[in-house]
Amino acid sequence: MNFKVTGLGLDKMRLDSPQSFLDTEEVEEGEDEQLLEPEAWRAYMEHRNVLRDFLTSDLSPHLLKRLHARMQLLKKCSYYIELLPKHLALGDQNPLVLPNTVFQLIDPWKFQRMKKVGTAQTKIQLLLLGDLLEQLDRGRAELDALLESPDPRPFLAGWGLVEQRLADLSAVMDNFLAMMVPGRLHTKHRLVSDIGATKIPHIRLMLSTKMPVMFDRKESVAHQDWVSLRWFVTIQPAVPEQFELRFKLLEPRTQQECTQCGIIPVATCTFDVHNLLPNRTYKFTVKRAESYTLVYEPWRDSLTLQTTPGPPGGPAPSRLGEPQSGLQ
Repeated sequence: MNFKVTGLGLDKMRLDSPQSFLDTEEVEEGEDEQLLEPEAWRAYMEHRNVLRDFLTSDLSPHLLKRLHARMQLLKKCSYYIELLPKHLALGDQNPLVLPNTVFQLIDPWKFQRMKKVGTAQTKIQLLLLGDLLEQLDRGRAELDALLESPDPRPFLAGWGLVEQRLADLSAVMDNFLAMMVPGRLHTKHRLVSDIGATKIPHIRLMLSTKMPVMFDRKESVAHQDWVSLRWFVTIQPAVPEQFELRFKLLEPRTQQECTQCGIIPVATCTFDVHNLLPNRTYKFTVKRAESYTLVYEPWRDSLTLQTTPGPPGGPAPSRLGEPQSGLQ
């Protein structure tokens, strides 16, 4: 998107058309028109229409709302290093193209250094995206105030600066959209140590993004002494993923109750945790299982559920860790 103020077809705009001059927001235009000569008034209306078009298309409230939602999603994503042959595009994950043996040839120490570079690059990219989005919000507010200014003369006199502001905001938008896609990691040194005559394929390192893992809050339900948990990923991966589920009892009252916690590896998006205490509150968190290529995971979803009260005078549930423990 390369917005240019010139070339918008202003010379073809019918300035005498009702749509150009009659607007429900401009009931006082007759009084404003008396402040300017006819030619100046025509120029003012041309510039005003350009600004309004920009604010309703290139920088509309709906678009900014979508960008804010996308930004919040990026803050919850997981970021990984992906190794690709130079002739492949990001996302081609055919294991036959890059055998595991190639990964084994990479110097582990150098790869750990690249993971640190990837972590820093991801953090910087998220900070820059946040700053660009703030610039778009401020620019929108400034232009809105300018459009609502009751005196057309300062607007007309400063139109050159307004044109530059529109071009600057368009460039900011272009940068924001381009930066939403993780980029390439630049290596200063070879990742593969010298191994003689062995032919090493040309590889490149890319940052890839995985959508966050989130609990299904409608389907996750607490019962008297167990809970049924469900979670999902917005974009389903091509291959099954492994997850790590954590739980703990909030505000334990005895030393025995402190054992009401655990870390459970799960290979599906559903899990039932049994042998919990009735009428108590538990916190659950879920994330992907740890991966060697993970570089940054700033967020994990958590869910708090309270088990239902047990029957008066009923037997106490089994404690976690006893032989009849029912983690499933």
